[in-house]
Amino acid sequence: MTQIRRLSAFGLVAASFALTAQAQVGDPGTLIKEKLVSQIKLTKAAAAHDDIVTAGDVVVLHKDGLMMCSSASSYAFSNTYSNGVLAANLNNRAKDAAKSFFKGKLPFGGGGGVTDAANNGCASRKFVAGEKFWVTDVALQKDGILVSTFSDPYNDTRYFGEIKFPFPKGSVPPVDAFVKTVSEVITVQPADDKEKGNQNDQASGQAPGDASAAAPAAAPAAPMQAIAAPPPPADTPPPTIAVGQTKDQVVAGFGQPVRTAKLAGTKEIYFYKDMKVTFTAGKVSNVE
Repeated sequence: MTQIRRLSAFGLVAASFALTAQAQVGDPGTLIKEKLVSQIKLTKAAAAHDDIVTAGDVVVLHKDGLMMCSSASSYAFSNTYSNGVLAANLNNRAKDAAKSFFKGKLPFGGGGGVTDAANNGCASRKFVAGEKFWVTDVALQKDGILVSTFSDPYNDTRYFGEIKFPFPKGSVPPVDAFVKTVSEVITVQPADDKEKGNQNDQASGQAPGDASAAAPAAAPAAPMQAIAAPPPPADTPPPTIAVGQTKDQVVAGFGQPVRTAKLAGTKEIYFYKDMKVTFTAGKVSNVE
């Protein structure tokens, strides 16, 4: 009896060690998701997919052919990355088409079906390598990782989509190997390019990643004659901001914002490096 009790105690200890080790290692899929979220700051989009609530990291696309649907669509455009190829599929388009059909918006005539009508399910846009957008979610599924994408406005329309990164059949790959696969498609825009890119976008009226209206290079300026250095300026207090100030007052004190976003009604947000200023009817209503 004493021997049996010793064996039982040993079994409990061994099981405890096994459970502890498993908890320390963690689920491989969950670890992949956590690693991706730690590398990409997620963006929060409005429920209607027509605006950004909280801006995260801008990501750069490295593969051609990413499809996204307009914010008027009920479902994001589905894409899959496998064996080095990024390809769109009609999974969510069929859902949109079916939804529109049952609402009486899409006629199924001449032998057509849900899949045949899928291309009419949303107004879409194809994104190519070099274009930029946001990531709103990284979700773990039983057979892969799903990355949700969201764009800036193009002709007053925002677009959203999904990229499925499937796991190999029968196993989940190592975290670093899978994260490297994701980086073949999207990576976070380098920090030293963010401010430059946003300033150029605002100056030209382009959305991030839209290179269709690149400005021509300026001609080199003629050399200037050397002039004496001006006297040092008198000490001036740092600029301040207060509720009620106008946009011109804020820009005069802090310069042009890195990015702006118009919200519903008369609200507008100016984004600076370490500050977000909300204007209501042209005047400061909140500072974060």
